[in-house]
Amino acid sequence: MTDAGPALRPGDVVLVGRAASVQFTGRSGFAFRVIAVDDRPTYAGWVWLDGYQLDRRGQAVARRRIFVLKAGLRRAGTPGTSLRIDEQRGGR
Repeated sequence: MTDAGPALRPGDVVLVGRAASVQFTGRSGFAFRVIAVDDRPTYAGWVWLDGYQLDRRGQAVARRRIFVLKAGLRRAGTPGTSLRIDEQRGGR
């Protein structure tokens, strides 16, 4: 993703971790299916997302509204990604 991040659309699945916001560190990182992107202005590069937190199988486990830095999100399904945030850091 670029500094500003690409346009996010409903249906996109992104990986949310520390790079997206310091509140999502360690095991609190998760996969997230976007259902809505708030288009109201915020701080540069930041966005409010509505969607579902996903488990390892890709099943929705909680509906959430999160405030994240777009450049810190990673798309799930791209090479080298998985639905588990801890696997991206060497299984810690």
